[in-house]
Amino acid sequence: MTQPRWSVVTVTYNSADTLRRCWGDPSKPYDWIVVDNASVDGSAEAAEELGARVIRLPENVGFSKANNAGLRESTSDYVLFANPDLRVRPDGMGPLAAHLDLHGGLVAPQLLSSTGAVQPNGRGFPYATAKLGNRKMWPLSKLHAGYRLTAAPGEAVWVAWVMGAAVAARRADFLAIGGWNERFFLYYEDHEVGLRAWRHGQPVAVLGDVRWTHDWARATNSLRWSRAHTLEVRAARTFFGMFPEFLVGLPPARRRHALAARLVGTPVTATPVTATGAHR
Repeated sequence: MTQPRWSVVTVTYNSADTLRRCWGDPSKPYDWIVVDNASVDGSAEAAEELGARVIRLPENVGFSKANNAGLRESTSDYVLFANPDLRVRPDGMGPLAAHLDLHGGLVAPQLLSSTGAVQPNGRGFPYATAKLGNRKMWPLSKLHAGYRLTAAPGEAVWVAWVMGAAVAARRADFLAIGGWNERFFLYYEDHEVGLRAWRHGQPVAVLGDVRWTHDWARATNSLRWSRAHTLEVRAARTFFGMFPEFLVGLPPARRRHALAARLVGTPVTATPVTATGAHR
């Protein structure tokens, strides 16, 4: 049997209904690895019925640690970290692989909502003020209008980081930058891994020709306080402790993230870039 080119790692936590809604297509020309964080709703069983290899964890270890467990189990050349609410279309994997072979780093499809609206899953530098502006807080929303980045069909765009719902890489490259940071249980791990990739000379992009549906409903959009809000605040404290430049402006972000500062928001060209941001 030929080894699949792709491993797809999906972390579940009480996601049975979502799996059945989004992963029901029997055509899965990839090695699908589901890492279940001790669900109590039959998520692991649903994943097996849908064709996944399932890793059952004895407790909920969080998103990053579970993704790393799936990464260790993978053996393919390329790996896609895909949320349970993502509808993966296998015809997009070829273009993602072609981009990674040329540029390395991390790449994401352009995500769409269930209504077909574009979801800005690419982001610029995660200044605290940009994060608040992203929650529609005026005038910060106008000050950081370029924080939300998208890619139209026929283009690809360099971004600082991509939402963790869909992150693809060559497996060797992702291992080389250290995998997911297990200091993050949930939230902000995608910010950190994107910035860390850039600092390793591995650029991050959104590819507009690959457009996948993401049935996303952010748990912290509600004003009613929940455990999700607590987890996000904890993750924010960890993140801004690691990257004070995005909270207090020191050290200057453009100095610490020179390659990203030069390229984020610009179109991806056919020529790879060096670690200094110049084209090779």
